[in-house]
Amino acid sequence: MDIHLAEWLNLAIRWLHLTAGIAWIGSSFYFVWLDNHLTPPKRGDASGEVWSVHGGGFYHKQKYQVAPAEMPDDLHWFKWEAYFTWISGFSLLVLVYYIGARSFLIDPAKWDTSPEEAMGVGLAALAVGWVTYDQLCRSRLAKDNRLLGLAWFAILVLAAYLLNQIFSARGAYIHIGAIIGSAMVGNVFFVIIPNQRKVVDALTAGREPNPELGKAAKQRSLHNNYMTLPVLFIMISNHYPMTYGAERPWLVLALLGATGVAVRHVFNIRHRSGDPLPAIALAAGLGLVSVSYVALEKADGGEAAAATASPGAGVAPASAGEGNVNWAQIEPLVARHCSSCHSARPTNPAFAAPPMNIVFDSREHFAALAPRIKAVAVDTEVMPLGNTTGMTKAERAQIGTWLAEGARQ
Repeated sequence: MDIHLAEWLNLAIRWLHLTAGIAWIGSSFYFVWLDNHLTPPKRGDASGEVWSVHGGGFYHKQKYQVAPAEMPDDLHWFKWEAYFTWISGFSLLVLVYYIGARSFLIDPAKWDTSPEEAMGVGLAALAVGWVTYDQLCRSRLAKDNRLLGLAWFAILVLAAYLLNQIFSARGAYIHIGAIIGSAMVGNVFFVIIPNQRKVVDALTAGREPNPELGKAAKQRSLHNNYMTLPVLFIMISNHYPMTYGAERPWLVLALLGATGVAVRHVFNIRHRSGDPLPAIALAAGLGLVSVSYVALEKADGGEAAAATASPGAGVAPASAGEGNVNWAQIEPLVARHCSSCHSARPTNPAFAAPPMNIVFDSREHFAALAPRIKAVAVDTEVMPLGNTTGMTKAERAQIGTWLAEGARQ
């Protein structure tokens, strides 16, 4: 595929994904808020009602637990937001991670495979994820949303661990997000909308709708509400390599995912006029544990890298101010591992221009980005992408030593 066409496709699809996702998440959050603010109606046969004001006007919403007595003339359906979010998200998965598998999905140090095989495993993970979740919802666990949620969370953590054994950490993260997103849109496509159609058909035919249809749809909708924030985190996680670049990225994902669930629960409890303090404490505690784990791991990892860097590889022990490593030693590493992408004319076929317009054509340019280079190439080891150049830990430690000594000439 022409590189310029790929970039424009990426922009267009990502924009659609963001727009549709905002519409879907917005409606999901709104209807959960609506449910949690319903009060018994003063008149009529509705099960609940709520008054609100917005944009200079007053709104009066009513909810029927099963269905109204007769079908209204104009009925609005909420489905295309979900469908277009998944379609655009899956398209991005194919464009970035399957077509660009060598750069973003395959980690030769874990599994040196072909893009086709990697794509097959990724697609199988999505299918198995949906079937597993759907069967959980049809099992005895469906009687208790808390137990079902814990079981689903454990399965996702296991999937994150297994995918991290074969894919790049970034590729594993995005596939967990795709599994969750597929479960969410599967709820809409296979359960929520079909159940609602059955209720509409019953009303149209003059039959009493089955109340279990609404209960099942409501349960799946509630699940979607709690899965939203973990998915949003995964959508932006590629910008934060300290998460997927951790020694155990699946554990960081589990901690931050649980934090997102807890944060969502805070809002749900608050909307129901309950006491949100326990949920707030849980969310804050999980967030603190996540940050502390990554920080402590990086500290231990830095010491380990310094201890294992061998002088035979050209790495002298780090010692501030002694000038053990200079630019003459670092420049060949930059040319070997960085310049194929970060040059005025990249030789990496995945890039027509240097990513983020970063060009390493001098010591000054390389040293100016010292904190970022330390984060992505030394601490988290996420660069070079997929480590296609075979950068060693000794070489990473050598760059880290040079940066720590002040990027000496």
